[in-house]
Amino acid sequence: MKQLKFSGFIFFLLFLTESLSLLTETQDVDSFGITQKFIEENTGSITIIAFAQYVQEATFDEMEILVKDIIEYRDKCLAHKTLPECAEIAINVLQGKICSIEGLPQKYNFSHCCSKMGLERRLCFLYNKKADVGFLPPFPTLDPEEKCQAYKNNRESFLNRYTHEVARRNPFAFGPTLLTVAARFEEVAKTCCEEQQKANCFQAKAAPITQYLKAMSSYQKTVCGAFLKFGPKVLNSINIAVFSKKFPKIEFKELTSLLEDVSSMYDGCCEGDVLQCIRYQSQVMSHICSKQESISSKIKECCEEKMPEREACIINSSKDGRPQDLSLREAKFTDNENVCQERDTDPGNFFAEFLYEYSRRHPELSTPELLRIARVYEDLLADCCNKENPPDCYHQAEDKFNETTERSLRMVQQECEQLQNLGKDGLKYQ
Repeated sequence: MKQLKFSGFIFFLLFLTESLSLLTETQDVDSFGITQKFIEENTGSITIIAFAQYVQEATFDEMEILVKDIIEYRDKCLAHKTLPECAEIAINVLQGKICSIEGLPQKYNFSHCCSKMGLERRLCFLYNKKADVGFLPPFPTLDPEEKCQAYKNNRESFLNRYTHEVARRNPFAFGPTLLTVAARFEEVAKTCCEEQQKANCFQAKAAPITQYLKAMSSYQKTVCGAFLKFGPKVLNSINIAVFSKKFPKIEFKELTSLLEDVSSMYDGCCEGDVLQCIRYQSQVMSHICSKQESISSKIKECCEEKMPEREACIINSSKDGRPQDLSLREAKFTDNENVCQERDTDPGNFFAEFLYEYSRRHPELSTPELLRIARVYEDLLADCCNKENPPDCYHQAEDKFNETTERSLRMVQQECEQLQNLGKDGLKYQ
C-alpha cells in the first residue's frame, strides 16, 4: 500500500527541494514547474484546508497561527534549501507544527496523535476526522450586502474564512476539490456583488457549487473507504471500470500506465495529504492531456484550463462514444480455447483486461454492476477450469453476465417502486 500514501491529492505546501517536491522520474518537468508554482502561490489556502480537516473544532483565529508559521517555514526553505529541517516530508512538518501550537492538542483532544511519529501519527490524524459534523456551529451566513462588503474590504480574509468553514465540514474531500470550490465561489462573489438582485444571484449561482461539492465529496469518501477497507486491488478495479467507461478508446497498455499515476494520487488524497494530492492529481491530468489523441476527444478545452479548473473539468467531462470498430463483445474471454491457460499465466493482468474490455463496451452499466460481472466471470472460470471440458462451460459466460444485469435491474426497480409507494422515510424502515 506504499506505506499508506493513499491515492489522493496531497497538497504539500512546500517546495523546491527534492525531498519536499516529491518529483518522480516520470513526471514531466514543465508540468512539475506549473504545479510547484501553483502550490507556492496557494500555500495559505492549502494550509487552511489541511488544518481544518485535521482539527475541525479549531477556530479561524487558531488556524491563522498555523498559516503564519507555515508561510514563514516555506520562505525560509526557499531561501535556504539545504537546512536539515527543510528535508522533512511535508505532511510530517504540517502535523508537527499543529502539535506544537500551545494548548491546542489538549483543547481539542488529539494529543494522543502528537505522541506518535511518522506513519502512526499520520494514521492517527486521519482516523481522528469526524464525518458527522453536527458538533460544529451552523455555517455562518451573511446578508448579501454584508457579504459583498466583506469581500471588497478584505478579499483574502473573506475567502480564507469560507475555505475554512467548507473544509472543516468536508474532512474527507480532496484538497483540489476544495480549492476548486473556493475558486468558483470567488467568481460567484465577483459577479453577484455587481448585481442589483444580489440575493437571487447568490442563490442561483451558489447552488451548482454546493451540488458539485456534495457529489465529489461523497464519491471520494466512498472510494477511499473502499481503499482503506479492502486495499489497492479493489481501488484499482474501480478505476479500471471508471476510466474504461469514460475513455473507451484508450488502449489497455496505456490504461495500465495511467493507473499507476492514479494509484499514487489516491495514496496521498485518501490519507489527507493535501499537497501530495494536488501534486499527483496534476500528474494524472498531465498524463491524460499529453495523450489526448489516444485517450479522449472530449478534453481539449479542459486541458487548456489552469489549475485547479483543469482537473475538475476533466473529471466532469462527458464520456467518449464507443469506437465504431469496437465489437459488442470480446471473444477472447469467452470463445478462446486457451482461456484457462491465459488466466493461469497472469491472473491479475488477465482479469484486469477483462474488466477493461467489458467496461468500455458497456458504459451504460454502473461501476458496481461492472465489478459484480467481473466477479461472476472470475468465479465462473474457477469452476469451469476444473472441469473436463472448460470451453463448453465458459462459452456460456455471456448468459451469466446478462442474468447478473437483469437481476440487478429487478432489484433497482423494486427499490424504486417501494420509494414511490412508501416515500423516503418509509423506505428507511423496510
